[in-house]
Amino acid sequence: MIDESVGNSEMEKGLRQFLEEHSKINPVSFHMPGHKGKQFYERMGYGRVIEDFTNCDITEIPGADNLFQAEDVILQTMKKYESLYGVKKSYLLVNGSSVGIIAAVLATVPKGGKMIMARNCHKSVFNALNLGDVEPVYALPEVENDYGILGKVTTEEIVRCLDENPDAEAVILPSPNYYGICSDIESISREVHRRGKVLIVDQAHGAHLKFFDEDWCPGASENLGADVVINSTHKTLGSFTQTAVMNICTDCVDLNVFEDKLQAIESSSPSYPLMMTLDINADIMLEKGVELILDWKKNLEWFYEEASKIDGLVLMNTKQLDRTKLNIDMSAYGFDGNMLESFLMERSIFVELVSGNMVMCMTGIGNIRSDYERLIEALRELSQSCNMTDEVMHKPAAVLTKKLEKRSVPKAREAVSLDKACGRVCAMSIVPYPPGIPIACPGEVLDDEVLSYIRSLRNTGEKVIGVSKDMEVWVGKE
Repeated sequence: MIDESVGNSEMEKGLRQFLEEHSKINPVSFHMPGHKGKQFYERMGYGRVIEDFTNCDITEIPGADNLFQAEDVILQTMKKYESLYGVKKSYLLVNGSSVGIIAAVLATVPKGGKMIMARNCHKSVFNALNLGDVEPVYALPEVENDYGILGKVTTEEIVRCLDENPDAEAVILPSPNYYGICSDIESISREVHRRGKVLIVDQAHGAHLKFFDEDWCPGASENLGADVVINSTHKTLGSFTQTAVMNICTDCVDLNVFEDKLQAIESSSPSYPLMMTLDINADIMLEKGVELILDWKKNLEWFYEEASKIDGLVLMNTKQLDRTKLNIDMSAYGFDGNMLESFLMERSIFVELVSGNMVMCMTGIGNIRSDYERLIEALRELSQSCNMTDEVMHKPAAVLTKKLEKRSVPKAREAVSLDKACGRVCAMSIVPYPPGIPIACPGEVLDDEVLSYIRSLRNTGEKVIGVSKDMEVWVGKE
């Protein structure tokens, strides 16, 4: 029997109430998704469709086609993306880029095989390793010492891994990474193909790169020789959260094998409303994409110009940077990233990521000039109300570059406190989120530096998947 009294208690306030209250504060979104709210769809002429969203929640009725055997309306949407990105085949994804990444790994690396992967890959790649019993070979990204974060993966590092592991079947790396730093995909693809391997690029954070001038943003991996490219259109473009597109660019991938792997792990009840927003996004980009990208670029150029006038404000500036990601550092005023995030949230401005002294504002196709104006106004306010300091603020530890000792993945496991985990073998991935990059993977031996970093993240309220609220982690049972 349902306890009706529960509805009158404090427990009544759940997710719906939070979302309703959040929307009422007129928030500025510098986080995903890229559409930034209903106003974008209204401006594009799709407001009525979005209002009628629930009536679009159907199943595979006659005429609605089937995601796993697309022959009609879904196929037409796929063709729109093939035209937009100039690729051989596009697949719609409704379980996010993660499902495309997993399918790409399983389709290109045989069970028990070996794959070269950047150590700062998303956790979905590590999940694919488990599913396919794949042995990873880690390519270590460079460290951006000025900012204390991980940067690009160099061609030389990929070549080293390829030459030392000629039996590896494929290479996968993120480009751009969470901060917007891209690797030299053109050079890497040449080396990968010279050895007859497959290159998969996790371009989840760069679905928009195809549409920007290459003298302003790095080029899209579809143009640079990658075989498989996964794009989270929801992150920066106009589709809903959880939607993405997988692009097959060459003949290096067997489409029959890929489709078989994809249908095995993607939902058998794909959301038609989500797929509809993929179709809407494709139409918007085909019909108005040039105009929208030009406006986006103009707003960003205005922001960069105004930001340059604020003494002490530092914007990350490094080679091969996707400049739609605004990595802002106000530590000159004694504000680390967490403090700056709180300052902005008090002004209803919400950022995507905090990393050490920086906050990362993820701009998207739905941001308008007033969003950038409110951000600049807040940063000016901070600079005018606080004094600059000579104090040296901390930078995030680049612990992901550590080569942890590796042992076999434990079959039996137990939960132990962080204080007792040093020297124990990790049994469940430990993943700070965001950015979703494992700091320790099953089979790696936990050491003091990694555990100290995990503890510091949890003590500052950061989410770390694999660490309980009691500060316990799963390790191999002794």
